[in-house]
Amino acid sequence: MTSTDYQALHFSQSNPAGPGQADVPNLLRTIASTIETLGPVTVADLILHNEITADGNWPSITVYYRKTGAE
Repeated sequence: MTSTDYQALHFSQSNPAGPGQADVPNLLRTIASTIETLGPVTVADLILHNEITADGNWPSITVYYRKTGAE
């Protein structure tokens, strides 16, 4: 059995704490905007996390990606 090495870069983002922190559509727009600033990438996975705070739900998203053409 052979193994293939695979490396992925990643970042996590959430909305600012406080009013609006649970706004998932806004979070998705922010994530999309950040991905566009990375240049050519292949997104491998998006993982939604949710933290419960005194202000309510506080979702965040971790994006795993690699630069296009990187092996």
